[in-house]
Amino acid sequence: MKIKDLLLVKFVDRPNRFTVIFSYHGKEISAHLKDPGRLKELLIPEVDLLVKKAPENSNRKTKYDVVAVCKDKKWVLINSGYHSQLAADLIKSNFIPEISPYQIKKKEYGFGKSRLDFLLELKENDSSAYAKQRLYPEKMLLEVKGCTLAENKKAIFPDAPTVRGKKHLQELITGIEQGFASAVIFLIMVEDAEIFSPNFKTDPEFSQTLIDACKKGVIIKPIVFKTRLKVNCLIIKPFKIIDVIFLNINKC
Repeated sequence: MKIKDLLLVKFVDRPNRFTVIFSYHGKEISAHLKDPGRLKELLIPEVDLLVKKAPENSNRKTKYDVVAVCKDKKWVLINSGYHSQLAADLIKSNFIPEISPYQIKKKEYGFGKSRLDFLLELKENDSSAYAKQRLYPEKMLLEVKGCTLAENKKAIFPDAPTVRGKKHLQELITGIEQGFASAVIFLIMVEDAEIFSPNFKTDPEFSQTLIDACKKGVIIKPIVFKTRLKVNCLIIKPFKIIDVIFLNINKC
């Protein structure tokens, strides 16, 4: 993925959950932040940000969107508006073997009392080993989560309690019980992450539900991305799939 026409600015403040104040050529300007996380370890005074100007015809108070923040000389995507496209590119590229037999049937699929990111279906005449062996049902429910928190090379999600995230996992479990395949992809925006774990300290209920989902057969795939800034364009590419651990003991 390439995100073009970006401006390099300085972070000033975050007055509320979805608003950031940045400094550009001596002026303080408001921008929309499309990320519900706390981001305490990322949004610190004077840190570099990448922002993108909103379309001229958009009827909104803020004229810019926050795209990424610089940490340890690397760029971390903090705009969930790009998650769906990143996941769609992953699906089409066959980067994840367990999902490679599938193609996108519908985005924002209503299931139970939730709206999940994708409904996938098996490709026609797919020749992959997974499809040939019929390891998976005809359809798959897929949810996507973005992860920006890491400690000692361990990516952790969430960085704030998420009732909605827990509900999505419960819907994926229900999907398996109803004959679907189910999967959750964690988009890891910290390049040096080597393992992934749910954040038991911040959200024990989500963490336990992720364990339950794993036991029920939900596919859990944390994908680490590399980001590079070239002039005013941020290039984001999948790098590797990392393992999931629970409480530093059990691997999923």
